[in-house]
Amino acid sequence: MKYYTSDLHFGHKNIIKYEDRPFSSTEEMDEYLIYKWNSKVNKNDEIYILGDFGFVSGARANELLDRLNGRKFLIRGNHDHSFLKDKNFDKTKFEWIKDYACINDNGKVVCMFHYPIAVWDRQHHGSVHLYGHIHSNKDNHHPLVVHLDNA
Repeated sequence: MKYYTSDLHFGHKNIIKYEDRPFSSTEEMDEYLIYKWNSKVNKNDEIYILGDFGFVSGARANELLDRLNGRKFLIRGNHDHSFLKDKNFDKTKFEWIKDYACINDNGKVVCMFHYPIAVWDRQHHGSVHLYGHIHSNKDNHHPLVVHLDNA
């Protein structure tokens, strides 16, 4: 099975306030995210993280990734530099780390980037663009946002 997620923000204290997440600490948030992830993702599932995995040290990123099920793929987000540049981070925790990637998901081409973009590979041939970054932004209009019904 393939799964997609974005903007987990493990260890990011301010995301609790900015996004009104219902946690009193990053430790509580991180534990909840791990619990929810592992309740859905199995050992051999593929999970594509569309950026902002965490605002943590390399050692902490290693610990988190070791606790999360699945084969993990990372599309770099603007907060991932905190662990990606850390010499203690083990890049082999991810199958690959890229800025942009297209994959085949059950006959559908899925192109992934951390940010919404106006044009992507095979856009006019039925491909789908998945991204993160914009968070909830409930009051903002984003012209590139299209909501998919459990497609």
